[in-house]
Amino acid sequence: MVKILTLSDTIGRFVPDGASVVMGTALECLIPFAAGHEIIRQRKRDLTLIGPISDILFDQLIGAGCVRKVIAAWVGNVAHGSGYNFRRALEDGIPHPLEVEDHSNFSIAMGLEASALGLPYLPTRTLLGSDIMTRNPAFKVEPCPFTGERLVLVPAIEPDVALLQVQRADPEGGSHVWGPTGVTGAAARAAKHVVLLAEEIVTPDVIRSDPNRTLVPPFRVDAVVHCPRGGHPSPVQGYYNRDHAAYTEYHQRSATREAFLDWLKEWVLEAGDHSGYLAGLGEARLAGLNVKTPHLAAPVDYGF
Repeated sequence: MVKILTLSDTIGRFVPDGASVVMGTALECLIPFAAGHEIIRQRKRDLTLIGPISDILFDQLIGAGCVRKVIAAWVGNVAHGSGYNFRRALEDGIPHPLEVEDHSNFSIAMGLEASALGLPYLPTRTLLGSDIMTRNPAFKVEPCPFTGERLVLVPAIEPDVALLQVQRADPEGGSHVWGPTGVTGAAARAAKHVVLLAEEIVTPDVIRSDPNRTLVPPFRVDAVVHCPRGGHPSPVQGYYNRDHAAYTEYHQRSATREAFLDWLKEWVLEAGDHSGYLAGLGEARLAGLNVKTPHLAAPVDYGF
């Protein structure tokens, strides 16, 4: 079954107002910025964002007025500190009040894994004694039925949709992901719907040739979007490097509400779509982010 859709159709179909969306599942790489920008263009509202560290993408969505709640370990600009839009929403209710459910990176992973396994929670020793326990009433502390040891129960996190950037995918939903992958596999198994943004589309034979790089079961995938450079400015290993200048520019231009709205107009709204965004970056800048020295993995033998 061919699952290829346009980015616009995909966001329109799988990210309704009020949806819970997991993104940035590989932390600082493979962040689906193109999907986030399309969410902004379609003026989605009252979203719940879920993720460990999605760098400036969550901050952009918050500033654009798309977000009601954040379930995350951290929101900001990894290179420059906390996100200005996140702080304005949390401290001053601009553009509107924001609800935050505090987590650690590990508890986000635990919550998604619990959902992926069909469990209501998973127990852990982590978080005991931390301030996060005082700020998130969803966590419960109970004695282990076998040892009596105090354990934190991390409730399952079931997103409505997972938006995942991958290196390559086939039209039927098979895919390959490599490099740091974070909680991508758990998010794909936990979410009700899964969308892949792929740097390139390949034949199913290519995907089947290396099953160990398939983190997302093809039958769990609802849509495949061919979206080259869809992770920019985050890096996608083997395709392009991190655009440090973009993060610095965003830090400077999001310091005030007025400056952020100018940035948003220039880079998201007036761009029209992802192709327009890439055109604004220019061929020379994009070429400068290309991989300079390939490092190919040794071939493996799946024979029997």
